[in-house]
Amino acid sequence: MSHIYSQDSHRHKPTHLNYLLNATAQTKCLRHATQIHSQIITNSFISLPFLFNNLLTLYSKCGRPSLSLLLFSTAHQLTRTVVSWTSLISLLSHLAAPFQALSCFNQMRTAGVYPNHFTFSTVLPACASTSILVHGQQMHCLISKHGYEGYVFVGSALVDMYAKCHDMGLAEKVFVALPERNIVSWNSMIVGCLLNSFHVKALFLFREVRREDLFSPNQVSFSTVLSASANIGALEFGKQVHGVVVKQGIENRDVIAWNVMSMGCVYNENFEEACNYLWVMKRAGISPDEASYSTALHASAHLAALDQGTLIHNQTIKSGFSTNTCIASSLITMYAKCGSLDDACRVFEEIDNPNVVCWTALIAACRQHGNGNHVIKLFEKMLADGLKPHYITFVCVISACSHTGRVEEGHAYFNSMEKVHGIIPGHEHYTCMVDLLGRSGQLDEARKFIAQMPIKPNASVWGALLGACAKYGNLEMGSEVAGRLFELEPDNPGNYILLANMYAHKGKLREADHVRRLMGINRVRKEPGCSWIDVKNKSFVFTVHDKLHARTDEIYEMLKKVKELVTNKGYVPQTQFAVNSAEELKEESLWYHSEKIALAFGLLALPAGAPIRIKKNLRTCGDCHTVMKFASEIWKREIIVRDVNRFHHFRNGLCSCRDYW
Repeated sequence: MSHIYSQDSHRHKPTHLNYLLNATAQTKCLRHATQIHSQIITNSFISLPFLFNNLLTLYSKCGRPSLSLLLFSTAHQLTRTVVSWTSLISLLSHLAAPFQALSCFNQMRTAGVYPNHFTFSTVLPACASTSILVHGQQMHCLISKHGYEGYVFVGSALVDMYAKCHDMGLAEKVFVALPERNIVSWNSMIVGCLLNSFHVKALFLFREVRREDLFSPNQVSFSTVLSASANIGALEFGKQVHGVVVKQGIENRDVIAWNVMSMGCVYNENFEEACNYLWVMKRAGISPDEASYSTALHASAHLAALDQGTLIHNQTIKSGFSTNTCIASSLITMYAKCGSLDDACRVFEEIDNPNVVCWTALIAACRQHGNGNHVIKLFEKMLADGLKPHYITFVCVISACSHTGRVEEGHAYFNSMEKVHGIIPGHEHYTCMVDLLGRSGQLDEARKFIAQMPIKPNASVWGALLGACAKYGNLEMGSEVAGRLFELEPDNPGNYILLANMYAHKGKLREADHVRRLMGINRVRKEPGCSWIDVKNKSFVFTVHDKLHARTDEIYEMLKKVKELVTNKGYVPQTQFAVNSAEELKEESLWYHSEKIALAFGLLALPAGAPIRIKKNLRTCGDCHTVMKFASEIWKREIIVRDVNRFHHFRNGLCSCRDYW
């Protein structure tokens, strides 16, 4: 790009500068963009609309939308044509900043610039993103007033907007009234039906497209109708659609096909293969898109593979996707699930205009890491910024209240869902409320709460109450709740184990044995506990009393050292967590738990001072939790344990959960 400084006169012509802008849009190089910007200013071309608009778009493509906004705000009013306003609205809409896009639209009208049909087709997706129907209806009135309702792409955008605001009645009304339809119009209806779970209707519309024979269905049509077929189990119809795909010759291995394969691996919990598809795709010469990266990050999160996730993050930066809000939210989730909350927060801070998905990802991350107080602060900040929380946001917030003992606040947030935000609580929210009451010892109130539920309680709701009964030793209520769970999910070993342990803790060993025999009769097997730890990009898995590792002797010597040092610090064995051992062996058996063995190996194999990250497939026991606290203080290092429920960060003898988990 150094040639833009050439003294040749033709190098400074607007057409050549425009050529350079278009070329830089392909490379997405910010340094080149600023150099061209300097030349445009030096040659007094900034007032030329086509250069100004292309420069506006270029900064956004280079991952710096804030510079686009700055450029627009400092531009002369005459430079701000309807095209530049429309470009800015489109930019904000793609940044998932719908309220800012709508505000920009209003500023344009206030400035005396009239919107055209392109402006309306650009601002309608912003209305859809707010999910507030009245915004879209007001825009629809303006469109009718300006006479653009009959434009096919404006009408298609209206259909899409109403569908995404969950009013398929109005969407169909607009669709039927369109004087002209194209494949985009039909796809808007078909996709809308899929989004609103009208799967049979989606199949019917696809048939209509084929019957009219005016347009050929495209990849959007096929992928949508295949998803609808899958959702209702319409295998034969799906096979027919597959046949059409083959006949039309569009079944090539493009990025969409690769993404479908990767997503299929995630759906079937083959996470390593899902990650591998990203690298194989790149070697095949296919450029990954946001769906490719998001899927790979999702798979890395499930594997808790921090090194893999970091490599993918580097690729998103090189590919210019680092500011994409969809990928940013996936990065936040990946780092959080890999145990690095600091990195998750850093990703969030680098987002120019975080949307509700990004906020929810960070809120979920803080909840999972036991930082309940910060969850509440983030949620209130999100509300103050004018963002509307969604279904999952409230699951995270009420759960955070549960894990921090905020009973009154949890009730208040739950009650605000429908009254303030128009969100009908689902089973997840009721489960969190039962957990909230149960953790605080209000078992009778939790039982009454379940009885008053407007929807039938599922296994998760009853499971939360059973957990509370186990915690507080309420055997009478626990046995009744367990009976319900045996009917709802007879194959879940956790319910049997909780009840058996409750009987054992009360000294009712015959009843405990009966529950364990019941597991055998029902062919229910407990998942064996195991812990794993990564050292030098290699995972090491340990089971209870594991002696398969090459350094077993050293590991057990270290375990003895850990036991001696924590005992000197005041450790007292909690033998209630060794219920399956004979009484005289209970204390000794505690030291063979898989997470303690993983800890000993981490102390041996990892550099001094490096964090020890342990993953456990089950809930970590109270005795191991206590040992981890002592070990973090003795060895002056952070120990991070990810169990099936959450992360525990042990530092200086304390845990992030504050012993309330």
